[in-house]
Amino acid sequence: MVFFACPYGAGWTEDKHLHDYLDRSRACGITGHSMTLAAAGHTWENFVWEHQKWKSTMAQTPDKYIFVRSVRDIEAAHIRGNTTAVVWNSQTSTILNGDLKKVATLKEMGVGSMILAYNDLFRAGSGSLAEFNGNNTGVTSWGLSVVDEMVKHGIIVDLSHMGPKTTHGIMDYMDEKYPGVPYVFTHSLPAGLYKNEAKATKRGCYRNISDEEALRVVKSGGYVSPTFTEWMMDGIWPDDITPQQCADMIDYYVKLLGVDHVGIASDDMFTTKPTMDFVAKNAAMYSDDGYMVNAFNKGATGCGELAKILPAITDELWKRGYTNEEIAKIYASNKIRVYREVWEGFSPEEDPVDKAERDKFVKEQREKFMER
Repeated sequence: MVFFACPYGAGWTEDKHLHDYLDRSRACGITGHSMTLAAAGHTWENFVWEHQKWKSTMAQTPDKYIFVRSVRDIEAAHIRGNTTAVVWNSQTSTILNGDLKKVATLKEMGVGSMILAYNDLFRAGSGSLAEFNGNNTGVTSWGLSVVDEMVKHGIIVDLSHMGPKTTHGIMDYMDEKYPGVPYVFTHSLPAGLYKNEAKATKRGCYRNISDEEALRVVKSGGYVSPTFTEWMMDGIWPDDITPQQCADMIDYYVKLLGVDHVGIASDDMFTTKPTMDFVAKNAAMYSDDGYMVNAFNKGATGCGELAKILPAITDELWKRGYTNEEIAKIYASNKIRVYREVWEGFSPEEDPVDKAERDKFVKEQREKFMER
């Protein structure tokens, strides 16, 4: 499952953009995407409109999509091979419009994960940029009420792009009230990987997370996925990220957390041009001491398209001694484990299907499908 960054308009602006992009993904073996429908201060009305836009575009080629309601749907897409499993996510809880009952509706609509406060300060808490600028509100009582509803309805709590006070507050709350329920960082770079770069900035990229934040995920049983987003690579800012740099991120987290708690994200954006143009015109909205604009000016204008580099990343991980089983965990099964636990309520010990039997079934079904 690959994390997909941008809602309509912030990346793809024509139906053909989406179709072509996902055709390239399927061609390199990517059969699942977690797709962003809302970010920042979007409302419920924005979210519903966005959901309809994506679904109506996908309805033009309905045989190429499976809208995920369970782990079995992800497995079915992988067996077919030419199909994309679609999991929706929201990068903001503002879409609730102050109504906790909407969390249940989000679940029914197929939302698999949600961030409470994207980047800035919202009712649920302080995002990474807000805390970068000295606002230490942390998670609010409203935010914790949203967490309660998410856990109740089986939506994964995503900690990416929130400030450290907010993330630690949420983790403290979940560790105490919901021990054993995994929480995750779906797309967050490790700050520690770049702190010794010759050109690293004094404070680093405000969206990147500390080792301490990442390590707490292990206790919950969750995972951390690095995002291959060039402008967040503090002190490097490449035009196009290399497979070696992607592998460095993965390797850093594996050594820190263990191979059972690392995923892969990418934060695919189609193109960064709309984002760059927006930031240039609305610099006041990105009060980050000029970090993002500076990174763009230094050449970090790529968008980390995973379809373009995934085979080479795999080659690089093999060179570094990773086994096929370890790579499979990073690319899929660590996330599948968390999906099964949160969405379907099974602990690893309670999983009703034996892993070896499932793997055998998936292999056999895929072979049958390929013979058609």
